[in-house]
Amino acid sequence: MPGMRKMEPKDVPQVAELLTGYLKKFPLHPDFNQDEVAHWMLPRDGVMYSFVREGDNGEVNDVCSFYQLPSSILGNEKYSLLKAAYSYWNVATSVSLVDLMTDALILAKQHDFDVFNALNVMENDKFLKDLKFGIGDGFLQYYLYNWKCPKIEPCGIGLVLL
Repeated sequence: MPGMRKMEPKDVPQVAELLTGYLKKFPLHPDFNQDEVAHWMLPRDGVMYSFVREGDNGEVNDVCSFYQLPSSILGNEKYSLLKAAYSYWNVATSVSLVDLMTDALILAKQHDFDVFNALNVMENDKFLKDLKFGIGDGFLQYYLYNWKCPKIEPCGIGLVLL
């Protein structure tokens, strides 16, 4: 999409505002300050990939990110590593989440990722089916030590653990 580019340190205040505002929708979510957003989201090759979509006025309207978690491939003469991208924080305000995540998939491909994974947390259900994600066969359990929490459905979780 027009205006999509790699996140830079100058974007941290706007990304922090977008992200913290978005996460407030969910009963379970972290509360980040700007330093924490910079730590967790600024791009680092081989670790974190974050992109912003800048509008004509220079404001950051949308953000998508994914992290790298490679896996070793055993017993294959041709391939030894599976380069996997995992969806992280994504906030769409000026485009649909489907369009934003379509660009995230393209960006992951441009960075030579083999697969792109996403959990069914937050509003991810809005794009998982449309973009033909396959449903995994496992269950993710969050154990929060010393917290009293009611059962929360995946769409109420605004948290992705690395």
